[in-house]
Amino acid sequence: MEQLNPRARRDAFGRKINRDHSPVLVYGLPWATIICGSLAPLLPVIAPAPVLPPLALLLLLAWRLLRPGLLPLWAGAPLGLVDDLFSGQPLGSAILLFSLTLIALDLAELRFPWRNFWQNWLLAAGFISAYLVLAMLVSGASISLRQLGLLVPQLLLSLVSFPIVMAMIAALDRVRLLRVRRIG
Repeated sequence: MEQLNPRARRDAFGRKINRDHSPVLVYGLPWATIICGSLAPLLPVIAPAPVLPPLALLLLLAWRLLRPGLLPLWAGAPLGLVDDLFSGQPLGSAILLFSLTLIALDLAELRFPWRNFWQNWLLAAGFISAYLVLAMLVSGASISLRQLGLLVPQLLLSLVSFPIVMAMIAALDRVRLLRVRRIG
């Protein structure tokens, strides 16, 4: 009798027979990564100007651009609330900006359903720039040209780190889709 290939019942996400995706991983991992990104301001980084990119926004953009239907539109409110609690911004600023970002991304998805890497990066660059400027306006600080110049390093670091964040989210998406739960 001919023996079957041991990889015949496997694919990129694990064994196919008697396995299924874990609902905790499938639905919880995107939320958990964005919430962990909201905890980034707790890192002991001492700088005279804002340098750390808005990691929660980068993760939110990466998940939404990689898997458009994964996060619902209302996800901006609870994720923004968590970000507001840890970022030091006035309560409601990230709620508003995350919600507007998700709505605008949904509209962009309707207009451009097929995008490549460069279009995603350009789209994310626009959202990151708008988020940083609007977060500065909402913060209640008096805005001057000199203070806008202080945003440039944070903006450049955010734009350069976005492809790295996108690659990390792609790896986490493969983990999210692993078949780890036993059926029966």
